[in-house]
Amino acid sequence: MDIDPNKLQELKEIEKRVKKVKNIRSESTRVTTQKLADYPQLFGEIRQPKSNYILIPRHSSENRKYIPLGFLTPDFIVSDSCLSIDNASIYHFGILHSEMHMAWVKSTCGRIKSDFRYSNEIVYNNFPWPKENDKNAIAIESAAQHILDVRQEFSSNSLSSLYDPLIMPPKLIKAHKALDKAVDLAYRKQPFLNEANRVVYLFDLYEKYSADLFSTGIIIKKVKASKLI
Repeated sequence: MDIDPNKLQELKEIEKRVKKVKNIRSESTRVTTQKLADYPQLFGEIRQPKSNYILIPRHSSENRKYIPLGFLTPDFIVSDSCLSIDNASIYHFGILHSEMHMAWVKSTCGRIKSDFRYSNEIVYNNFPWPKENDKNAIAIESAAQHILDVRQEFSSNSLSSLYDPLIMPPKLIKAHKALDKAVDLAYRKQPFLNEANRVVYLFDLYEKYSADLFSTGIIIKKVKASKLI
């Protein structure tokens, strides 16, 4: 942070925070952290994405139909209350912001009381993505971009407000329905009747993907064994 020292002294609240950082680092039992006390105005570790990324809040109200995700550029800093997916595309944003993904979230996420607690290891890493093809990808990207465009029309509102089920703008609801349809078609042509139908389909797909990986692993082991012999 190349701020003039005199200017920093004028910003009393910032100066207080810098002093607290210095004290915490100095008192740390970790040698690396102690050394960072010499630079209290700088981040100790920079984990900020260097490309477009998807922002996922760790916790979200169970009353929302969709967890409000962000699709952001690197100049927006990720807070500790959120998860980020680096090198993300508008296609990835579309899949994760769909009713299909929400069905998976509700079945696999942790809970704080009854609210959603999103986990990268349990929810995201195990989510069965659809097989991608150009036609479906274009439709999903277009629908996802439309959601971002509609949000921009309500830019004075927070995402928390926009995704409040009681006051969610009808235009945004319609945009999400269009995205849901595009994502559904990426999985199969037959419509999903309800959330339970989606969950059964997703777990069947997860089982298939897992079986394919397991089969591949068995083959690899056999190849290695034959080489050792």
